[in-house]
Amino acid sequence: MKFSRMKKQVDLIISDITELVTMHSKAPRQRRGPDAMNSLGIIHHGAVAVHKDRIVSVGSTDDILKSYSSRKIIEAEGKTVTPGLIDAHTHPVFMGDRSDEFELKIMGATYQQIAAAGGGIKSTVRKVRQATKEELKTNAVKYLARFIRCGTTTIEAKSGYGLTTDDEIKMLEAIKELNSGAFGAINSERPEMVSTFLGAHEIPDEYKDNKAGYVDLIIREMIPLVAKRKLAEFCDVFCEKNVFEIEDSRRVLKAAKEHGLGIKLHADEFAPLGGAELAVELGAVSADHLMAISDNGIKMMAAQKNKTIAVLLPGTTFMLGLKSYAPARRMIDAGLAVALATDFNPGTSFTESLPMIMTIACVKMKMTPAEALTAVTINAACAINRENSIGSLEPGKQADMVIWDSPSYKHIPYHFGVNLVDKVIKRGKVIK
Repeated sequence: MKFSRMKKQVDLIISDITELVTMHSKAPRQRRGPDAMNSLGIIHHGAVAVHKDRIVSVGSTDDILKSYSSRKIIEAEGKTVTPGLIDAHTHPVFMGDRSDEFELKIMGATYQQIAAAGGGIKSTVRKVRQATKEELKTNAVKYLARFIRCGTTTIEAKSGYGLTTDDEIKMLEAIKELNSGAFGAINSERPEMVSTFLGAHEIPDEYKDNKAGYVDLIIREMIPLVAKRKLAEFCDVFCEKNVFEIEDSRRVLKAAKEHGLGIKLHADEFAPLGGAELAVELGAVSADHLMAISDNGIKMMAAQKNKTIAVLLPGTTFMLGLKSYAPARRMIDAGLAVALATDFNPGTSFTESLPMIMTIACVKMKMTPAEALTAVTINAACAINRENSIGSLEPGKQADMVIWDSPSYKHIPYHFGVNLVDKVIKRGKVIK
């Protein structure tokens, strides 16, 4: 007598996927070898089995349906499935907007001129200081919903619009509370947030003639309190000329490391100050912006043993109307691991759409669609120390996926200005 093998019961199967992009390989992805940024691990007519919040199996539809059964099956013929997108650089907690500055930029004002006149980051700081934590949370919810609708399932979320101890703590508490549902569980209807303390975002007006005093405040009061209360995983610094220069940034980031925080940098955005080199020196998880990175910075980042991810933010360059984008092509060809992010903020990049960022990266920075997709999935996961749990579709990883209403991943940046998201699965739950 022959006995048929019993199928394993799972909670969800996505079957008949025209193009299943697994991103299954070593991370982070770089230029050379089988793990290059153009290698996506595509399975045609693929399927994914999910149980609870984890991926159980990935393979062909025939193989998955032979081994697993589920009361819930989503047929995805004619569609593409990718890992949930990951936005490794955002500023989602703020009040108001800066649409008036948008007009000024169109008329020729520079970012620096607007900041010198009291606009820019300082304008948002004034509004955040006046707001309650509940008002900050209420304002952020609508933006978080838009991230999800655009296919983003995880974001890195920065403070940096408070610039006092109390107001920075208020922002970080808002992020923590927005990230949690009942009993402290992750709220699956919003992107999961990884929190970053950015007290060194700007020098507040009350310290305009005493930058050293503000740096001391960050080091002696803010960082110890943030670390003690476990309000952030990372510490970031806006390392830029006339803001926090190299030695200021080094002091802040060393103090953060001593208190157990990972470190990141806004680096070399407007001038080749040496932020990329500092990121390598200190072992930063990421160096972000890099529009003005030096040749030596590229060389050092390419040669490093512990990889600092280059997080590029072309939406900011686009919105500022600048001509020079980060040299993504040179970086990738040199062997750097590149990620992309929106830099979502109320002033210089007011977008929650990573697909739009992918389009800009392809057109303006000459990244291929495959490189751009790698840059918002597995490489972005590396930029927030999450590559072991998200960023690719592999057994054991978190079941974060996007079903796209298109037959190929290439359509995500190619068919721009529209939302191709059909469904989002976050921790195994279908939320759109």
